[in-house]
Amino acid sequence: MSEKDHIADALLSWFDQHGRKDLPWQTDRTPYRVWVSEIMLQQTQVSTVIPFYERFMAQFPTVEDLAHAAEDTVLHLWTGLGYYARARNLHRCAKQVCELYKGVFPNDLAGLEALPGIGRSTAGAILSLAMDARATILDGNVKRVLARYHAVEGWPGQRAVSDALWSFAEQHTPQERLADYTQAIMDLGATCCTRSRPGCELCPLERDCKARALDRQSDFPGRKPRKQSPLRQRWLAVVTRAPGEVLLKKRPNSGIWGGLWAPPEFEEPAAATAWIVDTLSVPEDACRVGEPFHHAFTHFKLEAYPVRAHCTANRPETIGVECDANNLQWFALHPPPSVGLPAPIVRLLAKLGAENPPRSN
Repeated sequence: MSEKDHIADALLSWFDQHGRKDLPWQTDRTPYRVWVSEIMLQQTQVSTVIPFYERFMAQFPTVEDLAHAAEDTVLHLWTGLGYYARARNLHRCAKQVCELYKGVFPNDLAGLEALPGIGRSTAGAILSLAMDARATILDGNVKRVLARYHAVEGWPGQRAVSDALWSFAEQHTPQERLADYTQAIMDLGATCCTRSRPGCELCPLERDCKARALDRQSDFPGRKPRKQSPLRQRWLAVVTRAPGEVLLKKRPNSGIWGGLWAPPEFEEPAAATAWIVDTLSVPEDACRVGEPFHHAFTHFKLEAYPVRAHCTANRPETIGVECDANNLQWFALHPPPSVGLPAPIVRLLAKLGAENPPRSN
């Protein structure tokens, strides 16, 4: 029996007994449902994704529903999942599927990869899981399984390492039961061949696993070279007004927190204060800098200081025009805004809401 057949057969036998078969996206399996799950699962664990996925599907049961939705609604349902470019690309992709393909996903690798936010592995997952076509995937779990089984040295983010893993992934993909095999190798990485404390004694591939033979499971896959994350300090103009509203600004679609709503951001405390004074006629001595909150991004750490002010003279005849022109909008704190918000801003607004309880009728 060839090594390829051994791996496929061993994984499929293991999957029949131990694989996950009741995940939300495994029922009524369609390209749309698989695609949404795959995008959500990028860099996010299954247990975290499930409630987001279920809410998302309840709101957008079809690709047409997603395509016709407002971006703020999509981002609001994504709030808390992070990596918000995924949500923006998801929305753009749905529009293209409807405009170019009349709501039907392409059934080939090139057609899928041409869509926003769909890379080689995601395209392979859609083809294999939803269409039972022979296509290869290489998500984080699969990389770990193959890197250990073949003792592939180096960090998978390096081109040579990635190419080697793709070659092995292609080699081991069988001709039949494509959806089951794809789910099996992902499940093995998620539940058995885990990053720490892998359950090697329960693994169907233990016999020929090179990392196991060398007792070097923790060395594979290789770790990304560490870099010191720089600290970025920012000051946020956090302005409230009666009867419990906060002023937020819609950020540009590109960059950190792209397309989300947050207090206006500045690089200096004086700039935040000056903006509040000039825009809302709040006296300078009424602005105060609060305690910072911290948030870690992939490439840097954020230390954000709220510059707090309360607006008593709203100037309604002019502030509305200024808000529209600068993507500014007043939002009620109760209930919290139903728009896309970064997770740290959700916590900030919850704190503001506690300080400004809703009025009883």
